[in-house]
This record gives sequence, structure tokens and C-alpha cells, in this order.
Amino acid sequence: MNGIEQAGLKTAPMTTPRGGVATDALLRLHLLGAMSAEGRAGEDLLPRVRKTRGVLAILATAAPRPVPRDQITALLWSGREREQARASLRQAVHELHDLSRQLGTTLVHGERHHLQLDASRLWVDIHALAGATPTHPKLLDLLRGPYLRDLIGLDPAFDSWIRSEAMRIETMAAAVAAAILARQSEPLAILAAARRLVEIAPGHEGGWRAIMRAHADRGETAAALSAYEACAAYLAGSARTTPSPETDAVLAALRPPPFRKDADLPLSPAPSSARSGLWMAVAPFRTALDGAEAGLAVGLAEEITTALGGFRWINLVAPGSIGALEGEPRGEGERWRRLGLDFLLDGAIQRGGAQLRITVRLVDMRAAGEVVWSGRFDRPANDLLALQDEIAAATVAQIDPALLLHESRRASARPAAEATAYELMLRAIPAIYRLDEVGYRAAGVLLRDAASLAPHDGPIHAWWACWHAFLVGQGWAADPGASMHEASRIADLAVSLDPGCARALSVAGYVRSFILHRSIDETIALHERALALNPNLPFAWAVSALTLSYAGEHDAALARGQQARRLSPFDPHGFFFDNTMMVPLLMLRRFDEAAALGRAAAALNPAMSSTHKGLLSALGHLSKAAEAADVKARLLRLEPGFTLRHAAERSPLRRVEDLYVYVEGLRRAGLAEG
Repeated sequence: MNGIEQAGLKTAPMTTPRGGVATDALLRLHLLGAMSAEGRAGEDLLPRVRKTRGVLAILATAAPRPVPRDQITALLWSGREREQARASLRQAVHELHDLSRQLGTTLVHGERHHLQLDASRLWVDIHALAGATPTHPKLLDLLRGPYLRDLIGLDPAFDSWIRSEAMRIETMAAAVAAAILARQSEPLAILAAARRLVEIAPGHEGGWRAIMRAHADRGETAAALSAYEACAAYLAGSARTTPSPETDAVLAALRPPPFRKDADLPLSPAPSSARSGLWMAVAPFRTALDGAEAGLAVGLAEEITTALGGFRWINLVAPGSIGALEGEPRGEGERWRRLGLDFLLDGAIQRGGAQLRITVRLVDMRAAGEVVWSGRFDRPANDLLALQDEIAAATVAQIDPALLLHESRRASARPAAEATAYELMLRAIPAIYRLDEVGYRAAGVLLRDAASLAPHDGPIHAWWACWHAFLVGQGWAADPGASMHEASRIADLAVSLDPGCARALSVAGYVRSFILHRSIDETIALHERALALNPNLPFAWAVSALTLSYAGEHDAALARGQQARRLSPFDPHGFFFDNTMMVPLLMLRRFDEAAALGRAAAALNPAMSSTHKGLLSALGHLSKAAEAADVKARLLRLEPGFTLRHAAERSPLRRVEDLYVYVEGLRRAGLAEG
């Protein structure tokens, strides 16, 4: 018997059209992702009190069946006396009756011992999801996030119930996704279906095996190996287990047998220029310490390897493979050559009193051990697990941009005629951030050619979509409407090609909010998914901050922008993070701080026009006429003819009061009406 049945909350699916939306519903409830309640006109009807939301969620999950009052209080007020808990429930029901009055109907029916929702005019996403079948797979799109993710923490008993219900939903949706996968025969269709399956159920090894085999059938061995590593990382982190013998058997068919000292070894693998992405390993950290610190040396290598798995262009060798070479001269000998590493990340741990000093360095194994990046962390030794998480996050966030720049220089040194799609992408990336118009347009050609050479590569298409978005944002698009359409098309394609690519999801969200001004809920869901896949990607934090600010959630947006900066404080693209934080600061009327960030961002990269727009608005509110005149002149050199009308029409700010702050600042700074 599962947790739902123990609580007396057996569910019953509701009748809805195949599209999943009951057109005559007075109330539409989303329990997947952030909970929401909408009336027929789209008005927000979500109860103000979180415990009342919990009551509504329990009743909606069980609808149309009644739920015992004692079962509800046991879930939401498990630590209170019975009468006190019942009084709290009565208060929650009173708030739900207020909701009924807004709807003009009786939503909650109460008896002495039970409560029940009227299901006749109610639509609930989890019940609509139950209608998904292999012939009607579109309903799986309702899985926009974890079940009741924003109600975790209300009560330990309620948390346990949420986990049980989430598992039931995952099992049901995964069964449909697995059936869809079983119907596919072409490698690309198999990849798309299998990726959807492991998004729904990340521990579904059958899905991972299908991904590995499909990549192998397409000759993409590196991608197949990366899929195995991703599967192993998830199983290790969530279930504390390892892949099954069936999954290991698929891996064995991809890789040569394990090394034996007495075996004859073949030649080293193909050079990295012939492969897609780069290969990296993290060595166990060096330390003379024992006990917990010795465990930290191994744990850091594992944690950093897992975190690096979120960057799709990096292929990883398990730390155990490096540990097996302990005692052999680093980078020398056949066993090292067989690994075919491009980069090795290593480090050391030292103690000084109550402090630990952890040094990390990234070495280019193809260039006589050239150190590409290094970092040093001095931290108290009182919480080693938290320390491990913090250093892993900071390390991977900082080496990603360092690697991109390093590899772009290396790719540019090779003859253009020999460039692979991967190298064309790398050549283009620096120009995207330099924002020199001539170089920027040349980068667009490089990305177009890269996408043509690799039509199924999600990360390449993500960068190409980003290029189109910035082209519109800079005012350089000859036909803004066509460029906006192209940005949207390519961004959507990038996500469909690689739904697990956090950068692709972030770019798609950015295009939807900044360029297309689409539904905020839609874009926020994309950003949340990207951050769940790779919480160490600063770009994902920055663009999600912009979307939250466009929605009016400025404090939350500022916190996300600060997280991007915190993860990579010396990022070569830090001007973009400063520009991101300027938006919520401007909307919060913190004009001095917004202006300071605008000046810093403009100093780092004077070519980004949106920086000058935000800075100009802040200066207008601060009545700094002389400085505003200089900034306005710089802006108009970048975007000749830019006016207040253009600012208002192009702005993605949703709230009237926010748009007023932005445009009014520009007006006070002397920008023409237009």
C-alpha cells in the first residue's frame, strides 16, 4: 500500500478534453511546478496562506472523492493537538469559502468528518496528465516541474505525502513515455523519446540505455559515453547505487576492455580536434591530512565531476579511472594516452589551524601541462560537506568560461578549411560577447556553418539562437521581426535537440521573455528547468533574473543576479551579470546602485546598448544631466534614432509601473520622444 492510500487520499482522474483543458472549468489548478489557481478569465485565485494552499492541493488531488478532516490535519498540522489542528483547518476552509464566493459557486463541500471539492467545474493538471497515452503524448507537456515544489516544508508529514504522490505521478508519466519510446525505430526519434523519458524519470536506466544505443548507431561514441556518465552520476547522487549490469553491458560495447598491465595496448585515440567537445578528468585532490580531510580529497573530485556533467560540451572520465593510475608519471605512458584527456583538473588540501586552504588548477594535457585556470579557497573546516558543495560549484562555474576562451583561441589557430562544427562554434563565442558589429556578424556566419555541419547538436544551436537574440537587442537586425522569428525557431530547435542542455533552455527562456515578450509562466518554467539541470551555470542565473524582473519580482531577480556573480566573480563576461542586476535595482528605485553597476558594465564592455539604456534611465532619475548627456550620445552611436517610443515598444517589462520608471528616467535624461 502506498503513502497516498495510507492517508486515505486515493485519487480519481477527472474528465477533460484530450487537450488537457476543461473549457467550462471555473477554476484551473496547476500542482506541477509552482502551484497556481486561475479563474476563467485568467485571474489569480491562489489562496494567500500557504497552509490553505496545502488543503486545496490535498482536496484537488483526491477530487472528486471526499477526504477525512483528520487525515488533512494529520498531514498539515501533525505537531499540534487535535482541537488546535481542527481550528486551523476551519480557518483554512473559511479562506477557501472566500474563493468560492469569487467564483460564484460552492467549491468546497463540508461534512462533520469530511471535506470534498466540487469536481464538476474544476480542472487539475495532474488529473489531465492521467489522460496521456502513446497516441496522445502532448499531455506530458503538463509536467512543468516537481509536484507542489513550493509547498515543501509546510509539515514533515505533508512533505512525505508530496514525495509519495510525486513518485506516483512520475511512475505513471514514465510508463507513457516508455511506451512512446518503444514505438520509435529511427535513431533521432529514439533520442527525442528517450530524453523525454529520462527527464520525467532520471533514474530510468532503460531510457539511458536507449540514448546510449541511439548515439552509438549515429557514430557518436563520445555522446553515448557522456549519457552513461550522466546516468551513473544521477544514480550515485539520488539512490546511492550504480548502473545495472544491463547498462554496464551497453557501456562495455562502446569502450575497450579495462587496462591490464600485461596487455598489448593499441595506439592512442584520435586527437581532440576530430572529436565533439573536450575530454576532462578530475583527479583526487592531494593532501597529507587524514580522517575527514582525506575523505574530502576524494569527495571533491567526485562532486566536481558531477557538477561538470551539467556542461554539455565537456565529456568526463570518472575519477576512479584517474585514481587507478596513481603512482604513474602524470600524462606519460600508454594508460594515460589511452584516456585521451584534453584537460586534467587537480588540487591540494592544506590545513592551518581551524582553516583549510584548497587550491585547484586546470591543466591542458595537450600543451605540456599549461595551467589554464587556477583558484584558491580559504575556508573554515567546520562543515566539510558544505565546503565540498561550495568549492565544486565555484570551480565549475569559473572554469567553463575560462575553457571557452582558451579553446576558442586554440580553434582560431587551426586552418579555417579544417575547422569542425565544434571549432566553428568556439571561434564565434568571443565575438558574441565583444559585440563589435563587424566581428559579430562574422560570428553569425560561423554559427550558421557550424549548425549546418552539425544539424543535431543542441549546444551549437543554442549559441546561434543567442546570437540572433543579441542582434535584435543591439538594434542591428535589418528586419527585427524576421530576426525575432529566427531566434525563436532556433532556440526551440536547440531545446528539442537536447532537452537536457541547460544553456539551450536558458537561451530559449531569454528569447521568449526578452525578444518575444511571451508568457512569464512559460519562460520561468524554462529557467527553473535549466537551473535544476545545471545550478552552476552563471548565464542561467543571469537570464532567469531578467525574466523575474520583467515579471515584477525584483528582489528575487536581484538575488539571482548576485548568484551569477557569486559563482563566477571574475567572469570575462561579468558585464552581462552587472547589466542583469541593474534592471531590478532600477525598478526598486535604487538608482545610485543601478547607476554604479551600469558604469561598471559599460567600462567592461561599452558596446552593449542595453547597459547604456539602463544607465541612462538611472541617471535621469538622479538628475545627473552632464553624465546623462554623455551616455545618451554613446547610446545613439550604438543605436541611431533610438527614442522613448522605441524604448516603450521594445521593453519586456510587464508591469505598467515598472515600464513607467524605465521610460520616465529616459525622458528626464533627455531622450527624444520619437
